[in-house]
Amino acid sequence: MTTHSTSLSPQYRNETLNAVDGGEYDLVVIGGGITGVGCALDAASRGLSVALFEQRDIASGTSSRSSKLIHGGLRYLEQLHFGLVREALHERGLLRQTLAPHLVWPVPFVYPIEHRIWERVYMTAGIALYDGLAKLGGSKLPYQWHLSNKELRRVFPGIKKGAFIGGIRYYDAGTDDARYVLAVARTAAGEGARILSSTRVTGLLRDGDQVTGVTATCLETGRMIETRAKVVINATGVWTDSVERLAGDTHTDVTASKGIHIVIPRDRIESSVGFITKTKTSVLFLVPHGDFWIIGTTDTPWDLDLAHPAASRTDIDYVLKQVNKVVEIPITHDDIVGVFAGLRPLVMGSAESTAQLSREHSITEPEPGLITIAGGKFTTYRVMAEDTVDRACEAVGIDTVPTTTDQIPLVGAAGYSSVRQDKEGLAARYGLSQSQINRLLRRYGGEIEQVLDEAVDDPALLETIPSGSYLAAEVLFAVEHEGALHLDDVLTRRTRLSIECDDRGIDAAPLVARIMAGVLGWDAETVNLELGHYAARVAAERESQTMPDDLTADAARLGAPDVRTLGA
Repeated sequence: MTTHSTSLSPQYRNETLNAVDGGEYDLVVIGGGITGVGCALDAASRGLSVALFEQRDIASGTSSRSSKLIHGGLRYLEQLHFGLVREALHERGLLRQTLAPHLVWPVPFVYPIEHRIWERVYMTAGIALYDGLAKLGGSKLPYQWHLSNKELRRVFPGIKKGAFIGGIRYYDAGTDDARYVLAVARTAAGEGARILSSTRVTGLLRDGDQVTGVTATCLETGRMIETRAKVVINATGVWTDSVERLAGDTHTDVTASKGIHIVIPRDRIESSVGFITKTKTSVLFLVPHGDFWIIGTTDTPWDLDLAHPAASRTDIDYVLKQVNKVVEIPITHDDIVGVFAGLRPLVMGSAESTAQLSREHSITEPEPGLITIAGGKFTTYRVMAEDTVDRACEAVGIDTVPTTTDQIPLVGAAGYSSVRQDKEGLAARYGLSQSQINRLLRRYGGEIEQVLDEAVDDPALLETIPSGSYLAAEVLFAVEHEGALHLDDVLTRRTRLSIECDDRGIDAAPLVARIMAGVLGWDAETVNLELGHYAARVAAERESQTMPDDLTADAARLGAPDVRTLGA
């Protein structure tokens, strides 16, 4: 069996660019979000040849802008989606225990109770069913337990007095969504898939009525690419209809719903648990995430720019209003260090509210040789990928073996248990604190020593970069192994400085750019271009967040073009 590198290095990208241009593959996948990279891993691990094209960065769309949860969807029980919940809970257990134990961790939550009898009985039954479905899926998380008002205040001292009479505590799981997608992409590369970011599909090749490949443009070099395939998979989320229009299909299959989150320092809310409750139009999550709280979300229709959905002042005010119904000490705009907005791709339905449209996935064949996967949940990406590859192979007569992705640990999972047992030794060896080692283990798992060994010849790489807890070595690793091509990639997805500090990563940008320049060969002009773009992006986002509605917020955000279009 051929062994492939999992490193998305600059050399790997150059080799991939040459390989896919004029190449022929079993499958071409369009889209580098969780669904697309999941399809690439599934197909490559079955021995199929695969090329994946992503127009921007891996996970640059919806897949890096979630609530950072791997969950079964407790609220879906109310909609009687038992099969979806059971499937998601099974996948949650598999991801946490086997496939990515370093990237998926337990998170305790409280669901509050306002009414003494009927609501406690109702929610007890719902969460008991949730726990039962989880156990059927092999979950090892603790069962629910009831909290009196006194017990609720003990685990959540910052909760608003008199707002609730108790609660039910249960467990779900958290993740860093962008890093998870990256791990799947790198694992797919290790199975032989060709992963090519910053490459926009511009057309579909045909032989009569049959789709037989794609044309694309490398946005880094301007190179025009033609790649043939037995079948093309459209896994582009909210861009689904745009790709189908390349094939002449004018139907609208997917609609976009915007969800925004705010990020505040962890010490602004005194609680040892996360929190979830329903609002009139959405769900309120308070998710503990490292040194921060991620608070959201909204659920509103969006038909403006898909690449950079903007959070308006109205969106932010709504989230603040909801969270301030829950906490005793009000959260204000001044507490917010970051804001992000994402778009959920929802399969079209007849429901009036986007909150009611299906999160389950839909697989269609709009044209012979073109398979579209739409909808679904982050948590169930592996099942979605399996179904999609099965359907694609069946459509064009490719003989293949069943999927084995339930047995393929993601990069970083191997060796994680052993290095986790040696945290003290790692801290002493590299001169870092235990908290730094814990944070690195959650990001890199068994690759932690590979990241830190970058600093053997340059101890300065063990210094933290401005405004955050990230090491300079992590920036170097992001460029050398994780496919980062632009400053935005590192500050927004490889790290989360764009939403974790008041300056949104501006202070760190010069140092990060210098490190990246050393690997990517940037000259002074390119460095200044990258710095200027990032500053403009931050300014545009800040301005959009002061605007009263979607239309004005979108116009403000579009004041800073995508860095990958600057040279196009």
